[in-house]
Amino acid sequence: RMDQAPPPVRNELPAQGLRLAALSAPPHQCLYQFLAFVPPSNGSLRKPGVAAVMVDTQHPLTLLLNGSVGDRQLCKIQYHFGEFGNYSLVVKTLSASTKTVSCDLVINEGPINSYLPIVFAFLVYMGILAILIVGRLFMKIDPVRNWVYKKLNPGETDHLINSELGSPTPPDSVSGDPTLHLWSTASPPPLRSLDTFRGLSLIIMVFVNYGGGKYWFFKHESWNGKLHFPSVVFSRFVFIMGTSISLSLSSMLRRGISKQKLLGKILWRSFLLILLGIIVVNPNYCLGPLSWDNLRIPGVLQRLGFTYLVVAALELLFTRAGAESGTLEMPCPALQDILPYWPQWIFILMLEVIWLCLPPLLPVPGCPRGYLGPGGIGDFGNYPNCTGGAAGYIDRLLLGEKHIYQHPSSSVIYQTTMPYDPEGILGTINTILMAFLGLQAGKIILFYKDQHKQIMSRFVIWSIVMGPPPAILTKCSKEEGFIPINPPLWSISYVTTMSCFAFILLLLIYYLVDVKRLWSGAPFFYPGMNSILVYIGHEVFENYFPFKWKMQDSQSHAEHLTQNLTATTLWVIISYLLYRRRIFWKI
Repeated sequence: RMDQAPPPVRNELPAQGLRLAALSAPPHQCLYQFLAFVPPSNGSLRKPGVAAVMVDTQHPLTLLLNGSVGDRQLCKIQYHFGEFGNYSLVVKTLSASTKTVSCDLVINEGPINSYLPIVFAFLVYMGILAILIVGRLFMKIDPVRNWVYKKLNPGETDHLINSELGSPTPPDSVSGDPTLHLWSTASPPPLRSLDTFRGLSLIIMVFVNYGGGKYWFFKHESWNGKLHFPSVVFSRFVFIMGTSISLSLSSMLRRGISKQKLLGKILWRSFLLILLGIIVVNPNYCLGPLSWDNLRIPGVLQRLGFTYLVVAALELLFTRAGAESGTLEMPCPALQDILPYWPQWIFILMLEVIWLCLPPLLPVPGCPRGYLGPGGIGDFGNYPNCTGGAAGYIDRLLLGEKHIYQHPSSSVIYQTTMPYDPEGILGTINTILMAFLGLQAGKIILFYKDQHKQIMSRFVIWSIVMGPPPAILTKCSKEEGFIPINPPLWSISYVTTMSCFAFILLLLIYYLVDVKRLWSGAPFFYPGMNSILVYIGHEVFENYFPFKWKMQDSQSHAEHLTQNLTATTLWVIISYLLYRRRIFWKI
């Protein structure tokens, strides 16, 4: 199968059988998992004992061979097997007098390079990009441009050539993200970089949700440590939602719309997002059709909706008139985008105190206080039913085991059996923090409007400020810190790390798109303008043609990658066509 290799074990020892166990490289403090018992060889027939096993090729493995007599360790082998490789593990005695045992790993047939499809896909997309760039350069030549438009559409005017330089984001939107109006046509926004940032995050999220070619680095992390694509892009999506909240609310307040009316819109849009997440997008794939018995209550849209509600209401309730225009007197002008909003910071700090104090103070049955591990075989199998500690317990207690995610990513490596929801209640606190930091980016843009150097310098400062906290909390290690980087838990070290990267990415996109105008933001700009349609659409039509079809070889990374990239590209094309027709689905 995909990401597997079958190394049969040949036991040429006549006196004893072998117990083969394995340990994958990523898990921390895990038990070896028994794979097979290899019978002893038949000395009279000179026939070795053979056992067929299947090992994982995604990560390096440690194979442990113990003898059946006295359970003595005979050898330990660390090796990273390759996909579809043909191997043999031969165990024999080198010397009858010393009874020295050797374990030789023989490569009968080399593995395939499962990453070649990614290289090929990259070259194909780079080729398409080159063709588009050349075509755009030719379209700048007046005779060529006039001839093309005369042939294609004699009645079309030249303004369509540069139509992508505008954008129909409505200035009266409370949030430029999944919190918008109904189908509408609107006027251009001041910044394309925000829609480009959102669209980039969204398209990678769609590709990952479709399967990401079944590559391990496009799957969710098992627990602590490595940052894979899904957690990176979702956090950026949350970040840019906070940025959009700041800009859109400011625009609405300047137009004289009352806070009471805006609060009603915020409540309604949050309700719609949560409702869409619960009813339309139901990720309990393995539990049959949607029903109240196994309905998953948390989810991506639910978390976005609740986060939007808290951050937008916080900004609305504590914003001060005249702060953005600079008419208020400030004791420290350099902090004019922070000091007027000190009640918001107090509120966020209170939420963080709750997040930090609940795990060590809340008693969880059968688990040590403060435990936030993966459970299962993690921590040497001492706490198999403690997945997520207090975070998982709160969800199971308040929502019920059947109403949270049943197959968390930790179940693959740590073999956990308890359900755990990565979009659970406790983690939402730090999602609010992530959106609030995005809100600060929006305030920078407002306070320093058209002052590009000031805006970019403050983005740099914020990225620098966000760097030390995760280094201190993790002790620059994967597992040994005070609070490791943990995407399933949305730990504070994870949020500050992602915020640091988000400020840097927003700085780069802002510089290229809005300052120097070296990049129009295409093609990511278009799905960024229709984010809620693309996200819900890709979930609803996931299993329908042309987004999915029957594969000839379901164990091929190349076929999965082709299908997933095709589906993702189709949503980019759909969003582009909708943009050209000025069609935008707003909630």
